Amino acid sequence: MENKIDTYKIFESVARNESISKASEELFISQPAVSQSIKKLEESVGGELFNRTKKGVKLTSEGQIFYKYIKSGLEYIENGERLFSSLKNIETGTIKIGASATITKHILMPYLKQFHKQFPNINIEIENHLSSTLVKMLKSGLLDMLVLNLPMTDTSDLKIYPFTKVQDIFCSNAEYMDTAKTYSLEDLKKFKLITQKKPSNRRTFFDNFLKQNNVKLIPSVEAVSFNVVTDLTKIGFGFSFATKEFITDELKRGTLTELKTTILPDKREIGLVLYKNTHTSFASKKLIDLILQNSDNL
Repeated sequence: MENKIDTYKIFESVARNESISKASEELFISQPAVSQSIKKLEESVGGELFNRTKKGVKLTSEGQIFYKYIKSGLEYIENGERLFSSLKNIETGTIKIGASATITKHILMPYLKQFHKQFPNINIEIENHLSSTLVKMLKSGLLDMLVLNLPMTDTSDLKIYPFTKVQDIFCSNAEYMDTAKTYSLEDLKKFKLITQKKPSNRRTFFDNFLKQNNVKLIPSVEAVSFNVVTDLTKIGFGFSFATKEFITDELKRGTLTELKTTILPDKREIGLVLYKNTHTSFASKKLIDLILQNSDNL
């Protein structure tokens, strides 16, 4: 059964060629079928679209107006089909990712480099905010995915895929504390603590770690940015709780030194976060697959 799109394509071909026979050849449809389609279309719109002549057919004045809109509509449909095909083949598109600047640099960047080599025409947009803000943006449809420190406090309507682990440590500069000594958590109360502000996931993890060990450490300095925390630690404002994988350069250069402690938390996970109620684009699926296929064995 012929649908309206097919009917409009037949009409467009007849109007452009000014010939039923030429439209028949172009569309590989019999001439009677083309004539029947035009007849049904005219019955449907309630008026004649063509003047029949010995040399062929000519659009009526009403038919010319109708043709203008049908031609534009078919072009939009064809453009839409081409764009969808390009999106499906990962030839165009944009992926919007939410992550902290630190996770972007130390965790996400190698994956983005590999993805860009395979799909150079896909645009990547990265939003750096607190986890709580990023989750709201994800649920509002402003982001396609998040890469966050785990665990998360709000997991409603979210799909979470852990893909790597990191180790948190205590650190300071070599002048502020005796880096040869081994400290208990109680010992650390004597020194100034620098931490990220609540409600960052790293701060929540740190607070839970202290609670599990029945120790209360009151921060002297709090900052939103992980980088600010480490910068303040480097210049001797105090000691901090940092992710070892994120400060490897500082540890190598000696601007930060890992403190020996009697206890450390278990390794912490970093994961991909998706919103359950949102369709995942073809490009996003490719990036997700790349990350998960190359992830650590958790």
